[in-house]
Amino acid sequence: MATLAPEELRPDPSPADIRLVIAASSLGTLFEWYDFFIYGTLAAIIGKTFVPSDNELVRNLLVWAGFAVGFGFRPLGAVLFGFLGDRLGRKYTFLVTITLMGVATAGIGFIPPAAQIGLWAPGIVVLLRVLQGLALGGEYGGAAIYVAEHSPPGKRGFYTSFIQASVAGGFILSLAIVLLTKLVAGDAGWAAWAWRFPFIFSLGLLAVSLWMRLKLSESPVFRAMKEAGETVKNPFVESLRYPGNAKRLFVALFGIAAGLTVIWYTALFSTLTFLTTTMRVEETAAQLIVGFGGLCGLFWFVLFGRLSDRVGRKAPIVIGYALTLVMLFPIFWVIGGAANPALVHANKRAPVIVSGPHCSYDVFASKQADECGQLLDYFSKKGVAYTKGTTPAVVVIVGGEAVADTSPKGLDAALTAAGYSLDKVRPTAWGIVGILFAMLLMSALAGATYGPVAALLAEMFPPRIRYSSMSIPYHIGTGYFGGFLPLISQLIVAKTGNPYAGLWYTWGVVLVALLVALWGLKWKGEAVPA
Repeated sequence: MATLAPEELRPDPSPADIRLVIAASSLGTLFEWYDFFIYGTLAAIIGKTFVPSDNELVRNLLVWAGFAVGFGFRPLGAVLFGFLGDRLGRKYTFLVTITLMGVATAGIGFIPPAAQIGLWAPGIVVLLRVLQGLALGGEYGGAAIYVAEHSPPGKRGFYTSFIQASVAGGFILSLAIVLLTKLVAGDAGWAAWAWRFPFIFSLGLLAVSLWMRLKLSESPVFRAMKEAGETVKNPFVESLRYPGNAKRLFVALFGIAAGLTVIWYTALFSTLTFLTTTMRVEETAAQLIVGFGGLCGLFWFVLFGRLSDRVGRKAPIVIGYALTLVMLFPIFWVIGGAANPALVHANKRAPVIVSGPHCSYDVFASKQADECGQLLDYFSKKGVAYTKGTTPAVVVIVGGEAVADTSPKGLDAALTAAGYSLDKVRPTAWGIVGILFAMLLMSALAGATYGPVAALLAEMFPPRIRYSSMSIPYHIGTGYFGGFLPLISQLIVAKTGNPYAGLWYTWGVVLVALLVALWGLKWKGEAVPA
């Protein structure tokens, strides 16, 4: 039924064809995700350049909101390009998506700063993010299906796992290009103009991608359907009406896409943000550590993809979900303690308490309404954990001692006296080892849940509506549950004062995904019974 059948694959591709299919599809996907993730990698400098606000926290939140906009438009891209992919073919559809992505990404590198064109700057950035989201909505499904439809039974999880690894590779490549550009241009050159190069560099990646993908032929499954006249007029409508597909779409969205995405984004994006903000690690050092850690963890995707060919797709996914619920907080406790042990010890030894009659805190306000809110704003920007209380008058307590001078200068002095170091730090050698070990564990959880997914999603849906049926729930899940993760988690941290509180978002989504996957997926055979 929904599972790829051996007869779908006639004529059998040669080993050389398979290698070209995997290489071209994976590299194209890597380059496309590089284009999409370079925005997140350079979020800080994008905020300073394009967002006209003097409030650093507001600026960061607006930048992450722009990041989320791109993800928010991915489902629309999935509908549009899924329709084209099921009607016109896999190959030409993802040629269009990668071209759109490359041009939109390069465009960000040419936008004048807000100081010159005012609100037009963030407006153009958002427009280009919309185009990126539309392109990405069509790219992943096309590449994954293209490889799956060329893969023989028994190797589908292994072959498509390279697509999964290339998604992580796009994030790592974005870090590598940023660090190389910084090295060549120097700090002054980077701040003045060189930060634009990683965006413009996407034009070169686009040229390589088009060159490789133009060598590819159409998927054998789609060719057979077209020759037999079995393509559908409206794949989107057919996806909703096809017998048993409603359950498949539900499971693909809530049991697969949502869960795997928040794990993977937490493993990389949340780790990078956690290091540079909460743990006050120098930006370049944090990028090097996260990039190297992500690179070391790529093999997990291929390993679990290959393992799923033997044990089924469900086992590694649900086990990965269950282990994430148990290990998520301990992994980040290890990262925090290894990155900046002095700050962690200061938080434990001299906890900060802020109390007042109301203590309301508006994270989007340029200036807080009352004194208590201003104090919470101060500690949030410093990355210092705090707890809130209720007292008739506004009081700040650091390590059990009330602070008499609650001006920024007085608070700085009180924190320093209590053992807090507010300077940026570089982790020790053993600290780096600890962070990398924790990242490797997090990457294993991401690999277990993400590695088998391209094969699983391709097997869930019938060929005539596969592109649409696979892309739509995947990009709704990844676009909304994953795309809004940085923004929501940062809001939770800012509201609570707990640097680890944002992880509850990931934990809650994974719990739901585990329950849906246990209910909806079969251990072996057809992925989701009709």
